[in-house]
Amino acid sequence: MQSQTVIVDHPQGFHARPVARWVSLAQTFHSDITVKFESSTIDGKSALGLMALSIKSGAKLEICTSGPDEQEALAALVLLVQNHFQA
Repeated sequence: MQSQTVIVDHPQGFHARPVARWVSLAQTFHSDITVKFESSTIDGKSALGLMALSIKSGAKLEICTSGPDEQEALAALVLLVQNHFQA
C-alpha cells in the first residue's frame, strides 16, 4: 500500500470537472484507490463519492493506493492534483 497527502489548490476545489478528470485517470489503474478526507474514506474511482465530500480549495486529502500498479497510480494522481487537474 502506498499513500500520500496532497492539498487541493484548485480555486473551485474538487468540483465536477476536476472530479471527472480524476475518475477518468483513476479508472485506468488496476489498483484500489481510496481518498481520505476529514473523517471520510471513499472509493477514489467513484465520482459520486468524491462529489459528496464537497472538498474546497486548500483541503488536505490522503490518497491511498493498493495493488499491482499502486506506485504508478499514486504518482499519476498526485501529479494531477499538483497540476490543478490539467491533463
